[in-house]
Amino acid sequence: MKELINIDLGETITDTPIRSDAFELSDNVKMNIIEHHFAQIMNTLGLNLCDDSLCGTPKRVAKMFVKEMFSGLNPINKPDISLFENKYGYKKMLIEKDITLYSNCEHHFVPIIGKVHVAYIPNKQVIGLSKINRLVQYYAKRPQVQERLTIQISEALKEALQHNDVAVFIEADHLCVASRGIKDTNSTTLTAHYSGQFENEAVRQEFLNHIQYNNKL
Repeated sequence: MKELINIDLGETITDTPIRSDAFELSDNVKMNIIEHHFAQIMNTLGLNLCDDSLCGTPKRVAKMFVKEMFSGLNPINKPDISLFENKYGYKKMLIEKDITLYSNCEHHFVPIIGKVHVAYIPNKQVIGLSKINRLVQYYAKRPQVQERLTIQISEALKEALQHNDVAVFIEADHLCVASRGIKDTNSTTLTAHYSGQFENEAVRQEFLNHIQYNNKL
């Protein structure tokens, strides 16, 4: 089952809910605190923290949370976007498809796994291709909901390009659906945000054709 969510930016809160004091603690202090509390969680579950396979787990989890899985919470990790002069005068759609998505649901802290497809129509400048992937990964590396992630990627691209001709399409599986609750392993969630020229049905359909969604989603 696939469910498409078309996003109206005017009705959506796009910022990740982060406290104003979120960056007062250093990464090392955060890791020490998380290590302590995760050890308490494991202990509460009845795990033996003296076991040689488990004793290092709280430290590993703390490092993973701060330095890897949720590193996108810290704005110092936002990638610089390299722009180059569009000296070839290329004015057609430019698509970066099948970008690996690995994020975590903010409701249960379990993985969201999928693909991101991004398109824009160049004006005076183009973006270095690897920077699109890095931007996707930056916003994915935080507790997320797919709708917000779709918008955050779109808004960041529009800010970098200084125009609105951008499309973002995400298809993802949510392990909070597959591994718990309803335990549905067949459903996929689709989200899309179109702006500028991509609000035109013909332009939008060209994009969908390129990413092999031909049913006018």
